[in-house]
Amino acid sequence: MRRFRLGFVGAGNMAEAICRAVVQAGVHKADQIVAYDVSEKRRRVFRDELKVSLAQDNASVTAGSDMVILAVKPQQFAEVLDEIRSSVSSDQLIVSIAAGFSTSFIQTGVGKSAPIVRVMPNTPLFVGCGMTAIVKGATATDEHVAQVSRIFAASGLTVIVPESRIDAITAVSGSGPAYFFYVIEAMVQAGVDMGLPRSEAVRLAAQTCLGAGRMVLQTQAEPEELRRRVTSPGGTTEAAFEVLEADGVKRAFVEAVKAAAQKSRQLGR
Repeated sequence: MRRFRLGFVGAGNMAEAICRAVVQAGVHKADQIVAYDVSEKRRRVFRDELKVSLAQDNASVTAGSDMVILAVKPQQFAEVLDEIRSSVSSDQLIVSIAAGFSTSFIQTGVGKSAPIVRVMPNTPLFVGCGMTAIVKGATATDEHVAQVSRIFAASGLTVIVPESRIDAITAVSGSGPAYFFYVIEAMVQAGVDMGLPRSEAVRLAAQTCLGAGRMVLQTQAEPEELRRRVTSPGGTTEAAFEVLEADGVKRAFVEAVKAAAQKSRQLGR
């Protein structure tokens, strides 16, 4: 049987984004990658657009790959672990991007001492600006983590964290893009209400969010300090924050993120 460097169990949108980035960055060549998905449409994307090999089923992916990325939906995850159990070897690196499943759960599911690495990416990975948290399982080594880091660094930033932080990270980073889309929605609505063309309002709001994020990362200043620099006494920004503070927006935001973390904990039980 031919051996591949990287295999995808599940070929959805996130797997596609990871695969594209890996090939474009030269981490692996397309002919070193194999994938399988129950959807014929998704298999065609990987075969025709990404030019990777297709396996006949999930077990064939694991049987023929050095590293396997489990990229299936949470509701399918336990079933897929059962499906691949017999084809996993003890020296094979298993990487999971499924939310809510601990490294110990995955270890038990595959039934072997194979090294397990759990990751929590987010959707800006689709445009090369992802943020991915990486958790080392009990049988994984630093070299295994380094291999996974190279995969996800092709499409953004990575951070190595203890598993105890993963629920908070899921809430802040995994769900985080949706919060910013929500803010952009509100800014766009306000702009349209004030007479801006919608396309112009979208561009203004989106670029402003992008620029604000870059300022935080590049200046390494505290977000609160950067906000204060923009907020002149008696100015327009101060007028905006008077409304936000009166309506308790910051408190609601904090509680919303905590609610997401709580849900992540519940899903992991």
